[in-house]
Amino acid sequence: MSKTPQAIRGTQDIFGAEAEAFAHVVETFERVRRLYRFRRVEMPVFERTEVFARSLGETTDVVSKEMYSFEDRGGESLTLRPEFTAGIARAYLTDGWRQYAPLKLATDGPIFRYERPQKGRYRQFHQIDAEVIGAAEPQADVELLAMADQLLKELGIADGVTLQLNTLGDGDSREAWRAALVDYFAAHRAELSEDSQDRLERNPLRILDSKDPRDRAFVADAPKIDDYLSGEAQNFFGAVTAGLDAAGVAWTREPSLVRGLDYYRHTAFEFVTDRLGAQGTVIGGGRYDGLMESLGGPATPAVGWAAGIERLAMLVGERGDPVADVVVVVEDDAQFARGVAAVAAVRREGLSAELVASGSPRKRFDKAVKMGAGAIASVSTVDGAAKISVRAEGTLAARVESLLR
Repeated sequence: MSKTPQAIRGTQDIFGAEAEAFAHVVETFERVRRLYRFRRVEMPVFERTEVFARSLGETTDVVSKEMYSFEDRGGESLTLRPEFTAGIARAYLTDGWRQYAPLKLATDGPIFRYERPQKGRYRQFHQIDAEVIGAAEPQADVELLAMADQLLKELGIADGVTLQLNTLGDGDSREAWRAALVDYFAAHRAELSEDSQDRLERNPLRILDSKDPRDRAFVADAPKIDDYLSGEAQNFFGAVTAGLDAAGVAWTREPSLVRGLDYYRHTAFEFVTDRLGAQGTVIGGGRYDGLMESLGGPATPAVGWAAGIERLAMLVGERGDPVADVVVVVEDDAQFARGVAAVAAVRREGLSAELVASGSPRKRFDKAVKMGAGAIASVSTVDGAAKISVRAEGTLAARVESLLR
């Protein structure tokens, strides 16, 4: 007897109550994105490796350690997407989407990263993603953050989730801050962690969000972005925070929240919680006004966020299988076709239905009762003809009876 293949480490088979929670997240996201009039897009699962290497930066951990890259039969290097934004940016430049700017886009699907599997994070996991491309105004940042906030509220998981907000300034502000950080941390190079010593040259902002105790000792006194913000950058951030206040979105300032890549500008944010242990970010994003240029396109303002579906589903908690509105019980096997017709009629009217037509008549009824449906319709034979009787309460009884008359 051949051995049954096992699932690949870092993947998961989602079933039952967990699958219902997963579907609930996606369905709620779809409903909310329509409220905000974000267009749905479907993106390829793989792209040319250069799409991610150029947009994420050749030296980032994602590119150097975590991407699933392979050579296809034509000798071209391809990569399974480690995030959505780069592929969406590529499509914006190559598919003529610029004519629709400003463009609000939303999608969801699997993401692939070769990293150590951990709570709520797998090597194949899933994200929901929302982007606004071609809008330089702070209104776009407010719109996205309000959308994320409403999503959490409609999922019923907003309690205990905090929006942390920071500004990275415009290009000049960020560069001045970066230079100050390099000077500051260089004076303490020997006392920093090995990772931060490496980041000092290529990605010094990342030292600010290091969790290593050796680095944390110096982060508190590091130069602050507020000391380097231009008047324009101050006004932009002020407009974002004022917009959030007007929209009723609570936020807290988090000066150490950063995005290491150079194309990030202005707003950076995370919705965080302590309900998932150390891995506390449930939604993260920011403004990436310099990304399109890294992919060979014109300067294009953009802002977006992504969220792990598995993490959101863990906060939602397990959800039971949906209860049928109507269960049709075939008492007499001779009326099987009439039972099938009854189930079809109910479903056409938008009610969920289940057909029970196996086992003894008593077991069929017991099974129907255990399903907990709002109505039970039994199909029997009386005087040689099919008869349908409905057990239900209130308006549902009348509705089902009228459908099956």
